Amino acid sequence: MAESKPDAAESKIDRLRARYPWLDHVIRAGVRYTERYGTHYAAAVTYFSVLSLVPLLMIGFAVAGIVLTSQPALLDDLRGAITEAVPGSLGDTLNEVVGQAIDSKGTVGVFGLLGAAYSGIGWITNLRDALTAQWGYPKADLPLVKTAVRDLFALIGLGIALVVSVGITAVGSGFAHLVLRGIGLDGVWWAEALLRAGTIVLGLAANWLVFLWVLAKLPRKPVSWRSAMRGAAVTSVGFELLKQGGSIYLGIIGTSPTGLAFGPLIGVLVFANLLAQFMLFMAAWTATAKENVLRDPPPPPPPAVIRPVVELRKAPTPGATVGLLGAGVLIGALFRRKR
Repeated sequence: MAESKPDAAESKIDRLRARYPWLDHVIRAGVRYTERYGTHYAAAVTYFSVLSLVPLLMIGFAVAGIVLTSQPALLDDLRGAITEAVPGSLGDTLNEVVGQAIDSKGTVGVFGLLGAAYSGIGWITNLRDALTAQWGYPKADLPLVKTAVRDLFALIGLGIALVVSVGITAVGSGFAHLVLRGIGLDGVWWAEALLRAGTIVLGLAANWLVFLWVLAKLPRKPVSWRSAMRGAAVTSVGFELLKQGGSIYLGIIGTSPTGLAFGPLIGVLVFANLLAQFMLFMAAWTATAKENVLRDPPPPPPPAVIRPVVELRKAPTPGATVGLLGAGVLIGALFRRKR
């Protein structure tokens, strides 16, 4: 009886999979994600995601230094705000740090660019390898320099897609506010609610474009746009939910000094890892759709084993040898007489 329980549970799962195609699809995706080391790849992507934050901050400081140098009034306002927010010696120390960052903006910018290039290429390389693995392709031995150049162009393309996505959201939201002001509905609750809903829909569309690029163009093997459309749509919804969860998390930790000190870093780690795992799972989900499932190749034949066989035969006995020689002599004599 105890042995029949797993079989019964397995048959029940099989029946559910046969009854609900979406459940069968999710299970296939989970198996593909596990077999293709999705968690390990997500950890690598998370590492380079967090690693890239430092050089990006350095570039941000350099850009801010260039802007503040050309805008002395803005620099004075920043220093005054720091003094008001952090009075005493700590405020003076922060102002000195700001001054040193502005003075060394060139060096900081150069090191930031170098660090961003290293971490960015590492991030895009691991992401492309992970997406390719979820499509069932083995990792190929590619030339180092050629692969790095292609990954750099892929990173630039992804950056352009992100800029277009953010631009669509920003322009659409700003245009909607202008329209509300123009027709006199600015501040009306139902108009604001419609605007917020439209902003969310526009953000989902922008996210869809980005994830469509990720799922279709970042794998090292060609993937059709049509195959990636549904996966990109689900991924954009999941990404929006993760963002909302991150906003709630930041609101919770903002009430504690300890949370303000360590919460953002922990939040970035968790958010980056969840997003990487979800994105790779959706790549596996897209790859295991019925229209994309590759036919399993036939199993290779077993290895050939060459075994030389040596057969030993007995030599004729002396009596047999004499008999054979005698028969040969008689046959030869008969042929001579006939001639």
